[in-house]
Amino acid sequence: MNDKLIFRLITGVSIFVFVFVVILNRKIIPVTIATPAFVYNLPKLNAIINGTCTILLISSLLAIKQKNIKLHKRINIITFSLSSLFLVSYILFHYFAPETKFGDVNHDGVLSANEISIAGNLRYIYYVILVSHIILAASVLPLILMSFQRGLQMQIEKHKKLVRWSFPIWLYVTTTGVVVYLMISPYYNF
Repeated sequence: MNDKLIFRLITGVSIFVFVFVVILNRKIIPVTIATPAFVYNLPKLNAIINGTCTILLISSLLAIKQKNIKLHKRINIITFSLSSLFLVSYILFHYFAPETKFGDVNHDGVLSANEISIAGNLRYIYYVILVSHIILAASVLPLILMSFQRGLQMQIEKHKKLVRWSFPIWLYVTTTGVVVYLMISPYYNF
């Protein structure tokens, strides 16, 4: 495949994933079946996957710094696969589960003045982390796909140029994914 075709394919996949996630998260397609019990375990699974990806990304960096290309490639394939699994799990959870609000201690879906007061400034910290996490997660997918493709094809210079951007963003997204889970999990109503 030529570079133009690959770029178009990556752009198409990235747009499709973004639109698909937005549609499912906004409940544009209504849920017509009961929520499967396993869905409530997905946030913890997602945090474990994100934490594992964080460790793998750092390991990948260390492997390439030691010029161990074979290990670097294997780690990235595992990380990419886990991130793909995360995406499926994330979509399933947000499609089926009700929205959780930070600070909703009594789990009624409404933040009272008292609940907002109790959460205090931690709510603002949570939302800054969450919003930056979401924006960067949505924007990093094409960079990851292009970096991954260039690396697999051993286009080293192009891979390096992309990874300068994709690596720190992907690392931030996986790390903040764990932080977001730890901050919101006390408010889950399940």
